[in-house]
Amino acid sequence: MGDVWAKWLLTRRDSDGASIRARHASSVEAFRDGVLDRADLRADDVLLDVGCGTGLVGFGALDRLGPGGHVIFSDISADLLDECRRTAAHDERCSFVRAAADDLATVPDASVDVVTTRSVLIYCARKQAAFVEFHRVLRPGGRLSIFEPINRFAVLHRPGDLFGLGRTPVDDLLAKVARQMGAAETLVDFDERDLLTWAAAAGFEAVELDYRAQLDVPAEPFTDWQAVKQTAPNPLAPTYGEAIAAALTRDERERLESYMATTGARCRRTMATAYLRAQKADAPQEG
Repeated sequence: MGDVWAKWLLTRRDSDGASIRARHASSVEAFRDGVLDRADLRADDVLLDVGCGTGLVGFGALDRLGPGGHVIFSDISADLLDECRRTAAHDERCSFVRAAADDLATVPDASVDVVTTRSVLIYCARKQAAFVEFHRVLRPGGRLSIFEPINRFAVLHRPGDLFGLGRTPVDDLLAKVARQMGAAETLVDFDERDLLTWAAAAGFEAVELDYRAQLDVPAEPFTDWQAVKQTAPNPLAPTYGEAIAAALTRDERERLESYMATTGARCRRTMATAYLRAQKADAPQEG
């Protein structure tokens, strides 16, 4: 697959590592269900899944909709839309639109019942414009349901703490790798309060936000370091292995490898997430 979005979702996110894939699968399925549970789906809804990726939310919605329901898969990546088409296998309840979250011009005004997104706004520079577009395409009474990681939380509480290892004998090396990884501004330029503000400013009502934060929560230790090195934390970042190769000398790489391959250190999870749901106002009653 040619573009960075497809490469990451199809290969660089889990590097074909079974244990990594399993961890991602359980978490992203939970996020999918959280989005769909909050969407208040009805049997004949038309749902627009913005930033559909490989179709996790969209195909999950099809399982919940009736034969009269419809899902519009929307993504900026032509490669990922092709992947969704293959999965859809000519299901007439599916259609496909190439568009960015902040410019859904090919989707008519007031044409869908539900808009969903999962981890899409973090890659969008014009987040307020995306909310305006979500509101525009929804019919009166339509629902918005989104999920976003709040990456600013980890940056605030554990800056540069790669892998949640905390204090280690290789902190100096991990700091160099973290600097090499970098972080796109869009990943960290908002928090849960901004989501509320943008939704209200776009005209949504009945706005609800469910926020969860974890700080230094024990997590699974590394058992597959060689596979982890081949993964990237997001589509805009290098793999950890690429960052290590660029940031460290040969001796430093050997010292890091020795520690990471043999340590039984437990990882700790520091992260925050937010679900937001909202509604477009019903059309005013005539008379």
